[in-house]
Amino acid sequence: MSTLTIFNSVPAEASVEDGRRPIPAVLGADLEVPVRGGRLVGYANLDYAASAPCLEPVNAAVAAALPAYSSVHRGAGYASQLTTTRYEQARHTVRAFVGARPDDAVIFARNTTDATNLLASCLPAGTTTVVFDTEHHASLLPWPHTVRLAPPAFPGEAVRAADEALAATDGPKLLVVTAASNVTGELWPIAALAHVAHRHGARILVDAAQLVPHRRLNLTALDLDYVVFSGHKLYAPFGAGALIGRRDWLAAGEPYLKGGGAVRSVDGEPEWHDDPEPRHEAGTPNVLGAIALAAACDALSATGWTALVREEERLIARLRSGLASIEGVRELSLWGPDHPRVGIASFTVDGHSAREVAEALSDDYGIGVRDGKFCAHPFVRHLLGRPERGGSDEAGDAGAGESRSGRGQEPGGGCQDGAAAAVRASIGIGSTEEHVDRLIGALRDLAGR
Repeated sequence: MSTLTIFNSVPAEASVEDGRRPIPAVLGADLEVPVRGGRLVGYANLDYAASAPCLEPVNAAVAAALPAYSSVHRGAGYASQLTTTRYEQARHTVRAFVGARPDDAVIFARNTTDATNLLASCLPAGTTTVVFDTEHHASLLPWPHTVRLAPPAFPGEAVRAADEALAATDGPKLLVVTAASNVTGELWPIAALAHVAHRHGARILVDAAQLVPHRRLNLTALDLDYVVFSGHKLYAPFGAGALIGRRDWLAAGEPYLKGGGAVRSVDGEPEWHDDPEPRHEAGTPNVLGAIALAAACDALSATGWTALVREEERLIARLRSGLASIEGVRELSLWGPDHPRVGIASFTVDGHSAREVAEALSDDYGIGVRDGKFCAHPFVRHLLGRPERGGSDEAGDAGAGESRSGRGQEPGGGCQDGAAAAVRASIGIGSTEEHVDRLIGALRDLAGR
């Protein structure tokens, strides 16, 4: 199997339609932020891996839908019918965006974490989940029975370890893996892992949250069973994500939410819908979020991936080259500097904590980055050479809801701060050479202090 087949989300020949429209603009490109001394500078947003800014076509699609906004399904009024049509069209758009099979379910959720937990609630009894310690917490935590695999030293070892773990497991099996690491940006061999999973009668769930903003994904060509991703990382910050994949487990699983829309009738015992979409979307759904998500999918598809990938690769190469040129700055990588990756780079700066670096970049230079363990504690500890939980580094970790800098920590308890932490810079549509060069210059100043 070629490197292209293993790591690229779509064969090269799929790029013949690319470059049809200019790269869309993002809202907030002209945002100015205060820095020390009271000056205002243009904001260098290098935190796309956490939440990407809103695309202008996404904002326009939501604005166009608002005048006729109404509750979807079961409404006879014109506004309800129109909104229902837009909502269901969004489902078709998302299905096409990821190259799903015609009969795959598309269930709208809040985000990747919500979508992953939804699938976890629908697993057949006795299912064993195989997952690497390199995963985001959303992929590590929801499963009732899990086999955890150590970070692999190279891609082939990932395939071998999954092969051995699945071969040693009886009953229903699910392999869970990221398509692109949220810590290092490195691409995982999802095609090869899908092949291994199916050889052992298992299914595969791919966390595509960090892939789909950067690369085309073709679920059918890669033979994936389930894919999850978030709108807020895909330039659609309106609170929607999606779970796409095979219908049978979803149609048989307990409804994720029990309420209106999930049932055919309630006469004594409820009769749940057989179709996964209504079964797991009880209540009034996030209609505008789904419309926004579909608009982002449309905008990226209409632009074409060649131009997007070319610009991203140019900027991430500039960023990584700059990091490598600074003494005392170390980029984190699982499989080495030459491994294919999306526009993410995490690093440490000798003599400075990750929080100190992130605060200085913001306060002095108007640069936004992420610091912490990126909700991937085991993986970041591994990359930093720190012991597992309970080791000596834990005494220095800030607890949930507090930060040693005095600033409030993100909800989620511990994803941001702690001794075993790094800084993450991530790029996307709207990133510029000036943003990258400003970061490298700032880090050079910090490292020299």
